[in-house]
Amino acid sequence: MIANIPLGFKAKAMSTRLLSFALGVVSLAVVLVYFDNSSVEIFSIHRLENETSALTDEIQESTMIPLPGGAIGPESFSFDGNGDGPYTGVSDGRIIRWRANESRWVDFAVTSPIRDGCEGRHDHSQTEHICGRPLGLRFNENTGDLYITDAYMGLLAVGPNGGVASPLAQQLDGLAFGFTNSLDIDHNTGVVYFTDSSTRFPRRNYVSVIISGDDTGRLMKFDPVTNKTTLLLNNLKFPNGVALSKNGDFLLFVETTTCRLFKFWLKSPKAGNLEVLAQLPGFPDNVKRNSIGEFWVGINSRRGKLLQWVVSNSWIGNGLIRVCPVDVTKVHSCLGGVMGGMGMGVRLDKDGNVVEVLDSGKGKRWKFVSEVEEYDGNLWVGSVTRSFVIKQKLPMSLD
Repeated sequence: MIANIPLGFKAKAMSTRLLSFALGVVSLAVVLVYFDNSSVEIFSIHRLENETSALTDEIQESTMIPLPGGAIGPESFSFDGNGDGPYTGVSDGRIIRWRANESRWVDFAVTSPIRDGCEGRHDHSQTEHICGRPLGLRFNENTGDLYITDAYMGLLAVGPNGGVASPLAQQLDGLAFGFTNSLDIDHNTGVVYFTDSSTRFPRRNYVSVIISGDDTGRLMKFDPVTNKTTLLLNNLKFPNGVALSKNGDFLLFVETTTCRLFKFWLKSPKAGNLEVLAQLPGFPDNVKRNSIGEFWVGINSRRGKLLQWVVSNSWIGNGLIRVCPVDVTKVHSCLGGVMGGMGMGVRLDKDGNVVEVLDSGKGKRWKFVSEVEEYDGNLWVGSVTRSFVIKQKLPMSLD
């Protein structure tokens, strides 16, 4: 006689198989970030690397500037009207300023008035929804105010003397911002353009935004005169960095999930039109314009064909998020600390066309790049995971 197998035993066995499958998928997806070096065909990265090899060789001077107080993640940079800085937001909710003449960082502002337990050497991702996590920064050249996009606190501003930033916008049409990310300012009008990367996942679960194919992201603008927030685009997949052209006729922005670079027209007969400019070779983060109207895109890490397949099949990621108890973002961060991720800086011309690529092939420090800010003959390179800022002198051909 064959004994009946209890239903509870069957259910447990099924759960074990599902868990094993989920763990296998997350391991595959995360490991592919580091080991799959096959390039995406749409963007000819090999051609660009060959063309810019001389540029990489010319870069000589590089300085690593450690962050204070156990903080990590200098996400974005901005310089004030006097040329002082850079200012950057870090993982414990502070915005700090670099004093070059003293070779030290000093506190400038915070995005949350609650500071108990925020600072020090611990996992700040567990407290960032309380302490704040400032990401995008940009000074208004006319008022001297620093505008901030905080992943949890929304769009804020703080005066030239710093302190506790004041919230300006935290929702649109009754839907709260879930992951406020990047911004830029039209200095003629004061209008702030900014992104909300997801209304489904917070910043601490940013890997889930990618693998799930989440499309709840938005591009918006805020008018400080009317205090009105307006929707420009929705249904975006992890909209991230955004930058205004020098004459204010278009915005460049990126989708991190799809690795695409977009141009959104604000003026001219094309106003309101959206164009795809490039399929980038990796996961893009911030976009910054330099003084002559060119742009830099920070690339966190490469995306090869295998990982592209995983991301394209969002059912894998959504199933993983539902059944797997493992925090995929933490797995990603832990593996990244051991293996590293090849970051890049992509330079674009004034129209948004790709012209140069700098990567970590030589220096080994360009890992998990969040931003490349060009200022006064130097590149300031940020990262969401590193405990330092890189200051790298530009070669004469670009200075």
